[in-house]
Amino acid sequence: MSFQQELESVKETALKELGAIKDSAALDSFNTKYLGRKGIFRDLSSRIPQLANEEKGQAGKLLNEFKNILAQRIAEKEPDLKSAPQVSGDLPDFTLPGEDKNIGRQHPVYRTLADICGIFSRMGFEIAYGPEIEDEYHNFTSLNIPLNHPSRDAFDTFYLNLKTEEPKNERTGKEAESSSVEGGRWLLRSHTSPVQIRVMQNRKPPLKVIVPGKVFRPDKPSPKHFPMFHQVEGLMVGEGISFTHLKGILDVFCKEAFGASTEMRFRPSFFPFTEPSAEVDITCIICNGKKVNENNESCPTCHGEGWIEILGSGMVHPNVLENVGYDSEKYTGFAFGMGVERIAMLKYHINDIRLFTENHIGFLSQF
Repeated sequence: MSFQQELESVKETALKELGAIKDSAALDSFNTKYLGRKGIFRDLSSRIPQLANEEKGQAGKLLNEFKNILAQRIAEKEPDLKSAPQVSGDLPDFTLPGEDKNIGRQHPVYRTLADICGIFSRMGFEIAYGPEIEDEYHNFTSLNIPLNHPSRDAFDTFYLNLKTEEPKNERTGKEAESSSVEGGRWLLRSHTSPVQIRVMQNRKPPLKVIVPGKVFRPDKPSPKHFPMFHQVEGLMVGEGISFTHLKGILDVFCKEAFGASTEMRFRPSFFPFTEPSAEVDITCIICNGKKVNENNESCPTCHGEGWIEILGSGMVHPNVLENVGYDSEKYTGFAFGMGVERIAMLKYHINDIRLFTENHIGFLSQF
């Protein structure tokens, strides 16, 4: 068999093998077999010097044509094989049921937080954030909380051993009174109200903000208390703001959050930073205000009262407005605050706040 005949036979075999290839791995093996450093093409090339002089030119030409054809066919086939699904061995049984994948979910506290912020955002409130480490001025004094108030006691606040410059009122430039009296102590904020102060120090009325975030209090863990929890507080300040505006805003929130049939009531209360102050209750979401359950027994959620407390509120105290440089004769405002975990517990019928932090997959997978 002449060299030319042998080359035609190799070419015919190679093209048949190439046509039968169905995956990228087989194509790589084929490429190595024919065009690799120790492949068939290299072997054929090494035999050309042994041919007669009149055969060498034609043999080299045919060999290069064969190489170019093979390289071109490989290049044309490669993209199709890479885009096709690669299988090896036996095909899977596509009639078998699929495997469930564990898909992550939003934590119920943060889902509730997002819902609350969404409701107030649709009513035109901006979202404001602030530091979780605060000074006494912003956390207490500017909010009209006196030095002898129980919340300022070391048993009720996480104080930090930090030495810094005495904080100043960002709007008036005056040194914080409490800092000089108390030695400039710093603490983990016990509510998000300090952010309201910071917003007012840096902006002029009118303003409408809500303040979501973590707060810290040294409470012993129990079904209803935890040392770290979340709050959303709201503030609206401007000319002519009245208690009527507060009632209207909160009524919309309660109906959006708990249902259109939800009723709301105000009870007189006391907060140092608001005057007048009120607790806000809604009709029990379990018994719908009927005070009894389906067995005609006292409702365990509202304890037979028919009402559940959800937040505190009131008109901003004139002293607070003056502390941030606002004219309390010209401007009025209202404020409110709620615990996010409490709202989530009511919405999802959860009876223990500690479940939110235990990271139990059985609990979290319900939401």
